[in-house]
Amino acid sequence: MQVIDKTADGLDHEFNVVVTAAEIEEKVMIRLTEVGQQVRLPGFRPGKVPMNLLRKRFGQAIRGEVIEKTVEESTQAALTEKALQPAMQPKVDLIQSDEGKNLEFSVQLEVLPTIETPDFSDLELTRLVAKVTDEEFGKTLEGLLKSRRTTETISEDRPAAKGDAVIADYVGQIDGEVFDGGTAEDAIIELGSGTFIPGFEEQLEGSKAGQKVTIKVTFPSDYQNSELAGKAAEFEVKIKELCKLVLPELNDELAKSMGMDDVEAFKARTRDLLQEDYDKASRLRMKRQLLDRLAESYSFDVPKGMVDLEFKAIWDKMDEAAKAGQLELEDAGKSEEELKAEYRGIAERRVRLGLLLSDAGQKNGIEVSPDDLGGAVREEALRYPGQESAVMEFYQNNQQALESLRAPIFEDKVVDHIMSTAKVTDKQVSVEELLSDPDEADTAEMLKSSKNGKTKKSK
Repeated sequence: MQVIDKTADGLDHEFNVVVTAAEIEEKVMIRLTEVGQQVRLPGFRPGKVPMNLLRKRFGQAIRGEVIEKTVEESTQAALTEKALQPAMQPKVDLIQSDEGKNLEFSVQLEVLPTIETPDFSDLELTRLVAKVTDEEFGKTLEGLLKSRRTTETISEDRPAAKGDAVIADYVGQIDGEVFDGGTAEDAIIELGSGTFIPGFEEQLEGSKAGQKVTIKVTFPSDYQNSELAGKAAEFEVKIKELCKLVLPELNDELAKSMGMDDVEAFKARTRDLLQEDYDKASRLRMKRQLLDRLAESYSFDVPKGMVDLEFKAIWDKMDEAAKAGQLELEDAGKSEEELKAEYRGIAERRVRLGLLLSDAGQKNGIEVSPDDLGGAVREEALRYPGQESAVMEFYQNNQQALESLRAPIFEDKVVDHIMSTAKVTDKQVSVEELLSDPDEADTAEMLKSSKNGKTKKSK
């Protein structure tokens, strides 16, 4: 085998590989002999079929098989010889493969960059720390109690007022057409709660059980479903019952119904869970800070092919979201090309950080153990109450799905290692400050929802 260098420019490499016709012929003969020991042809005993007949019957197929295997093995041998680490699958093109002539093919690839071992001890990070206050704890308890409220019928013959609740069926229409998500039966509507869109609950005040009410509202311009945002809607509501929502008493009986021994154990566990939420938010904030510092501190060329794939994944998700009406691709007057350039920059940052973290993990011997994967599977299962066994079975029988959990686990372990090495200063902050970072908006929303028990606004 001969390797002929063609290009070596930064991360881009190209070389030709030549394998002599004699070597290919030798491999073809070996393979034909193997086939001759196994094949059965009329008039010949196994192993006694003439070579010329074997070549006539199987020569072309075997030659193709030999060339394919030779290209694969020679490419790997050339990469090993040249100590090249491909960033992605190399592109291989046949140049010459005719019978009786040398086999020649070209190999084009991008290699992984050489990354200098970073000294993470020089990094200075600030960890925002928020402790659960009695006020926050009280709001959380209140939210949990509200989530377990029961209804009690109001027997008094009077109209519904703010603070009451009604049980009702309703059908919503836009331009005379019933729309998805605008219909419900036996819905519990608390008047004055602000759970429904502005104007909906207010127009039910003064209604009585058995009455039908026509409600006219306009969805907010920033409504979460862009297909409904800003549109006028009309709801036909049938009031079935006037009632009040009753908070359960916070006592041992309630605690036991929630799996706790007594009310004190329930309170302690609730406070611990709330603190865990704040600690997770704190870690996410510091992780983002760490990634920003790494992006600012380390600059090296990254493989264009990897950036292309990452950009495509980002843009495809953006495009799907836009088609689903979940966002507008045109933002702040930016053209599609400007947006693509912006998101390509994000893709390049992600690839560079991914390579840096991967390199740091390998150099520090960080691995994902079977126990790590098992824990991740259990966490995934807990996200689907009632379907835990099915989720566990899915991952047990789907190796590809199981492997998809490996990358985020590895990244978190590397991040934890770096943060343990860096100089970290704790800073006591309020919960509001901890959750104020717009880049962590999703986390903040999740924590706020679990804290106060509010329901997302619907119709």
